[in-house]
Amino acid sequence: MVKYFFNETDIKSAWDHVVCAFWQRYPNPFSAHVLTEDVVYREVTPDHRLLSRRLLTKTNRLPRWAERFFPAHLSRSVYVVEDSVLDPVSRTMTTFTWNLNHTTLMTVEERCMFQENQERPAWTKLTREAWIFSGVYGFSRAIQEFGLARFKSNQTKAMKGLEHALSNLQGESPQWLHRDAVKEASGKAKGAALAATETAKNLASAATPKKSQQFV
Repeated sequence: MVKYFFNETDIKSAWDHVVCAFWQRYPNPFSAHVLTEDVVYREVTPDHRLLSRRLLTKTNRLPRWAERFFPAHLSRSVYVVEDSVLDPVSRTMTTFTWNLNHTTLMTVEERCMFQENQERPAWTKLTREAWIFSGVYGFSRAIQEFGLARFKSNQTKAMKGLEHALSNLQGESPQWLHRDAVKEASGKAKGAALAATETAKNLASAATPKKSQQFV
């Protein structure tokens, strides 16, 4: 049985501002678990849509009870593919993400749609869905419950990170207020990037055949 998550949020910023902030949200003080981000594919279609594929490296500390399912020799890093379609005509941006590794332990797929709020054009409506599945026999339910709780926690951080990027973009929050926190997060990301980049690019290339129609 798959755990399902659904949430709708109104972001009190215009759609074009939110889209710009989306691409500039890392690093931020709330995303220490995001180690790297790399653009592996980008295309502008004849109808002016922007298609992108990015690879992100993330890490999350496992609870003690979950260590028994996680072999010690495997990397704790999780490689996540993010496909996105930005349509400036309909003023929507849709993203779809999924993890490449550790899929036996847990698979998390997420779909987000950012669209201009029809009732309040100065606001943006964010619709977020997620599907969480585990194939560990006898423990899948507990792992999925943990995955759902961790997903909710990370999405709270993601929204704070997006708001941080929006504040910087719109000049509502002085940059120096968060300088030390951003510097620390950036330093951690750069250190991890040296170890993860080559592995990440190889995994992204391997993922292309599996999700070749994701943009459609």
